[in-house]
Amino acid sequence: MRVVGQFPRRVKEIENQWIVLADGCRLAARIWLPVDAEDDPVPAILEYLPYRKRDGTAERDELTHPYFAGHGYAAVRVDIRGNGDSDGLMHDEYAPQEQDDALEVIDWIAAQPWCTGKVGMIGISWGGFNGLQVAARKPPALKAVVTICSTDDRYADDIHYKGGCLLNENLGWASTMLAFSSRPPDPALVGDRWREMWLERLENMPLLAETWLGHQRRDDYWKHGSVCEDFAAINAAVFAVGGWGDAYSNAIPRLLAGLTAPALGLTGPWIHKYPHFAVPEPRIGFLQECLRWWDHWLKGRDTGIMAEPLYRAYMMDGARPQGAYDERPGYWLAEPSWPSPNVAVRSLSLGPDGLGDAPAPDVALTVNSPADTGTAAGEYCAMWQGPEWPTDQRDDDARSLCFDTPPLDDRLEIFGAPVLSLEFSVDRPCAQVAVRLCDVWPDGASTRVTYGVRNLTHLNGHAAPAPLVPGERYRVDVRLDDIAYAFPPGHRVRLALSTAYWPQIWPSPAAATLTVHTGASRLDLPVRPPGQVAPLVFPEPEGAPPMAMEQIRPAVRSRTVERDLATGESVLRIDDDFGEKLIKAHGLAAAQSCREVYRIGPDDPLSAAAECRWTTELRRDGWRARTESRSTLTADAETFHIDAELEAFEGDERVFHKTWQRAVPRDFL
Repeated sequence: MRVVGQFPRRVKEIENQWIVLADGCRLAARIWLPVDAEDDPVPAILEYLPYRKRDGTAERDELTHPYFAGHGYAAVRVDIRGNGDSDGLMHDEYAPQEQDDALEVIDWIAAQPWCTGKVGMIGISWGGFNGLQVAARKPPALKAVVTICSTDDRYADDIHYKGGCLLNENLGWASTMLAFSSRPPDPALVGDRWREMWLERLENMPLLAETWLGHQRRDDYWKHGSVCEDFAAINAAVFAVGGWGDAYSNAIPRLLAGLTAPALGLTGPWIHKYPHFAVPEPRIGFLQECLRWWDHWLKGRDTGIMAEPLYRAYMMDGARPQGAYDERPGYWLAEPSWPSPNVAVRSLSLGPDGLGDAPAPDVALTVNSPADTGTAAGEYCAMWQGPEWPTDQRDDDARSLCFDTPPLDDRLEIFGAPVLSLEFSVDRPCAQVAVRLCDVWPDGASTRVTYGVRNLTHLNGHAAPAPLVPGERYRVDVRLDDIAYAFPPGHRVRLALSTAYWPQIWPSPAAATLTVHTGASRLDLPVRPPGQVAPLVFPEPEGAPPMAMEQIRPAVRSRTVERDLATGESVLRIDDDFGEKLIKAHGLAAAQSCREVYRIGPDDPLSAAAECRWTTELRRDGWRARTESRSTLTADAETFHIDAELEAFEGDERVFHKTWQRAVPRDFL
């Protein structure tokens, strides 16, 4: 990334600005703006997050927000109530209180003497979600949104449930938020109140894993904040951005198809990161693209951004499986509308001899996968830049029912969401299926291209699960994640079906045998003619000068799978030590580390156990605050069991300790 030190307008920073809400709660904001903005007002760009502006996102904020300010904007980074240096308490993600506060913040920004009265919102993940959610509330000053790696449907595509199956990320991210939100505010900003604020925060810390697990169906809880419930509620222009290595690629085509407001979509090969510093390459000049967007919608300039194709996406060439990629070769494609007239469905029949274009005989084929099938899945949402991509699928393929095409004569490019139309029966009232689409190399290596999962008790929708009748034949469509991928000639397309996908999803209470009835089952591939290279040219990535930091302790990450040869137990261990960094501007040193362990026996779904531990520490000049947290999830046939613990230390003295033990009934999971 090219560092830009000189901008069209000179920038000043307000390190901390209190935004006082109607109820007296103070939200902490960090603001960058042109030094002459009060004489020559500018539009504003808001990023609104719980992830601690002081230390949590400070490094990336420094690359992005001064860049916008230097090009004639006020960039405002606000800590959500109950997080970072802000007052108050946070009880849940995307709560009505969060949105109400955002409306007040936008009104406050628009009324400042340095603002023209026009505001945009930008954010990735949480900030991408609430940008859409706040836009649906129609604040008059909000004219445009850049939403990155987010979703329009909180039940279908977030870290809680997928296809009606429980994601282990539900526990994982609840544990992450317990670590993030339990950290104290900085005494250098809030003064002597810091301890009182911290202890109040700790006393009222929610156990989000319980909250989220308490809603196993797509009920009103998930409909709140899901803008897909009413796309027409959004009037602000929406620029939806994501990556094929991210968990949220499905939302972008849905937004493009559903929004009535002006919209653009952009998907690269990236993981869950801003595209100007994401991996894998190619990165793009994302901040320049944002400026074209902001200048058009907030300044009324003709930048040509709305003359771009509706959807720009990166077609990835076939790549061998590995845990991380520095680069993904491929090319950019462009679609003027979505759904695209350039994409046609190619239907492949499932048969005893594999996948083929001709109709196949109706044969009953069965699969009952070991409970530890899925250890090659990688992370649900790759973001920490460790070995998080799906690795070689051969071991999981061997535990699955596989259907292969013959070797391809020509390059095959798919763009969109493959759909498996499956006729099946099962021998249990509760069952699930994991569907993987793989690229099989001539030497047998298997790359996971995309996947989908489905809780088969949700055949009538995610709001009304019902038990399955053993032996009865059913039909279900399993939609796989959107993707753009090119299968090389000589390779085979593999469809792999398994009845388990651990540790991505929680297993059914008992191992089920799935019977696939081939004659009426088919795989629909969204095929795009190869070689339609779009004349798209993105500038090289740019950013503001990086924050002055000292790496006190380096980051170390590892991911290992162990199998006990005596018991067969499979153990996945993920160690993410993010190291310790000193922020030189204000002398705060921040450290954090996480360890996750997922255990299961191959013949016993009820042996599944997940544990997440976090350690965080902040220190400066003899002041030191540390939190230790632990969260575990187990289950019997009827009930989920959550066990959690939170400790807080000032120096070496423990000042807070709390435990939770919760039992949540299983609801067709």
